[in-house]
Amino acid sequence: MYKSFYRLQSNPFNTSPDPRFLYMMPQTREALAGLEYGISARKGFIVLVGEVGTGKTTLLRRALGSFTQGRVFTSFIFNPRLEVLDFLEFVLSDFGITPATRTKSGMLIQLNRWLIERFRQQETCVIVVDEAQNLSSELLEEIRLLTNLETSSEKLVQIILSGQPEFEDKLRQPELRQLRQRVCLWCRTQPISAEQTGAYIAQRLLIAGTDAPIFTADAVAAVHRASRGIPRIINLICEHSLILGYVEQNPEVPERIVNSVAAELDLDNRPFVTSNQLPFAGNRLHSADPASAPGLLSMGNEPGGWKR
Repeated sequence: MYKSFYRLQSNPFNTSPDPRFLYMMPQTREALAGLEYGISARKGFIVLVGEVGTGKTTLLRRALGSFTQGRVFTSFIFNPRLEVLDFLEFVLSDFGITPATRTKSGMLIQLNRWLIERFRQQETCVIVVDEAQNLSSELLEEIRLLTNLETSSEKLVQIILSGQPEFEDKLRQPELRQLRQRVCLWCRTQPISAEQTGAYIAQRLLIAGTDAPIFTADAVAAVHRASRGIPRIINLICEHSLILGYVEQNPEVPERIVNSVAAELDLDNRPFVTSNQLPFAGNRLHSADPASAPGLLSMGNEPGGWKR
């Protein structure tokens, strides 16, 4: 209802993972480059870790959308609380394969044959598991075994495990050491700074149809304070602020409205994990633990780019 008032063509602060609205910060570019490289180079296992609401799903959709349509087949597991047979059935169905049988061996044989055919056609197959911190140890082991589907030189399927910071802790469990050693790339998302928050809001408004500074400078600062740089919460605050601004017929959203929205959403009382508490401090893509998997590829902040 506020779109015509603010001269917007679309809703700028939807919380759905729309790749059009991905804000390209330095750490976002690094993570995106890592995902795209890992998929195109058939590296096998990739892990994407980030706090809730920092744009992991949006980043994944942007990475997958960067490939030529029809050359990449994707199975996106959005609910990881599955039994092994249910997981395999979901993967097959999402790849467009009708399971001929519901036995584990039968589905694996069918999947392997299909992957080999895709490989012959020079096509890439990717399994993405979202909310990976909820995967059981049993299912994680079954997923690890899927990387045994390979030729003498290439992985037939690329697997991306996307989860919250506690997923990294889970992978440190002794029974999952074989999986951890197979992770070739670690990528991460993180909250954004106060300056980036202003650019983030301005970019979303521009994509939605206006370059007008709808939020005052003080309002932007208030958004950052209340959201603590979490993009999903920024969207939530801005959406409610635009609604309230429309109700009050304010052409610009002042700090007062943002503070009112933050109070109504009770943002001051929510728990939060600060950046120095996250497993991968700093804006960096990490390789697997050098002690357990030496020589794996990583991407650091240095201008030199990829390094070994």
